[in-house]
Formats: sequence, C-alpha cells, structure tokens
Amino acid sequence: MPGTATYRPQKVCLCPFLPAHPLHISTHLYIIQHPAEENKVLRTVPLLAACLPQDKCKVKIGRRFSEERDPELSTVCQKSGTLILYPGAEAANLEEFILDSPVYPSTIIIIDGTWSQAKDIFYKNSLFRHPKQVQLKTSISSQYVIRMQPTNRCLSTLECAAVALSILEKNNYIQETLLRPLQALCSFQLQHGAQIRLSKEHLLKNGLYPKPMPKNKRKLRKMQLLKNSVKI
Repeated sequence: MPGTATYRPQKVCLCPFLPAHPLHISTHLYIIQHPAEENKVLRTVPLLAACLPQDKCKVKIGRRFSEERDPELSTVCQKSGTLILYPGAEAANLEEFILDSPVYPSTIIIIDGTWSQAKDIFYKNSLFRHPKQVQLKTSISSQYVIRMQPTNRCLSTLECAAVALSILEKNNYIQETLLRPLQALCSFQLQHGAQIRLSKEHLLKNGLYPKPMPKNKRKLRKMQLLKNSVKI
C-alpha cells in the first residue's frame, strides 16, 4: 500500500480492499492527529487517506494550533460551513444539525488520538471553539476490535469519518467502502495471532480488567464511571 502506511507482505496486503479510485466527495476532511499516533503500527488514518482524494483529506499533526502556527487551519475553523466532531453536552447530533443549518457544512474536523489526547487537543486549542461542535448518534459498535476502546460506543477515527461522511454526502456506500479495509486489517491481524480487544467498559463490568485499579482519585473516578456506563 504505497504512500499510505508501512508496506505489508503481499498475502496480507490491503490494496485489494481499497476502492479502485478515490471516493468522489464534496466534503473536506481535516484530521488533527496527536503526534503519538504517527508511529503506531495499526493506525486507521492511513487507510482513510488511501480511500479519499488528497485535496479532500488533510492530516495535521500536533498538539497545539494557532493562527500564527497554521493560518490555513485557522481560516478553515472560522468558516461558517466548518464542523468539528467531538462529543459532549454542547454538541449537536450531526444528522439533526444538517436538517436545520442555514449553511450546509462543507468541512468537518476530526481529532485522532486516545480519548485523553483528543480531550487535551480539543480543550487547549481556542481555534476549535469556532466550528460548530457535532457528535454522531449511532448505535453501531466499533469493528476496530484489535485495539481497546474505553467504552462499547467508541469508534476509531476511520469509523467516525465513515459515518460522518456518509451522512454529509447522503451516501451509505461511502461508509461501506471506508470500512472495508479496516475489516480486512482486523481479520488479517486476528488470523496471525492478534486477539479481540474488548472495551475497558466491558472488562470492568464483568470483573475481567487485568490491571489493579488506579490509586489516583481522578483516574479511579473515571474507571468507576466506565463501570457504571456513565458518559465521561
């Protein structure tokens, strides 16, 4: 898979599962990637980028962004047609938002990293206060089963993009196409010794969490909320 990720042996190559041509979309996608994600082997962003036109999918790597550091991103964030996908009390459901929005969204920003990394990026960059904050209202479970998620409702960056783009473009084929290489990646890894990683929430609820509970009060509180299925 040239230009997208580390080369894989032919028998586990993901190229056959990528679209023959980049998907035709009108939405611009910006991925804000935490630097720690860049060197991880089993990442989903390279798969996502391999499926989309280069001018429609841009990856920005870093923790802190400002108008001085990234004038392009600053301009994008201040446009009325830009959304940022990040769940929370202030976030509107994407499907409902586009029905009433006077300006149809042209750009969506997604943060790529662990939940703590994404939270840090979202709250410590004032640029991300400008776009309308949206979230996905979906009952699907993550198919990225080779990486542990905090809860059963958490999705990988690729899955978030797949759902969001299919909504914005009004085309379910986009979601199916983007998920295909992820499904293949997980299948190959499971065939070669990887194990299904259940969510931290599931492990805690069923008394299967292998590590001792943290002594730090804040971390312990988060674990208790996960166990009781309270949104954090």
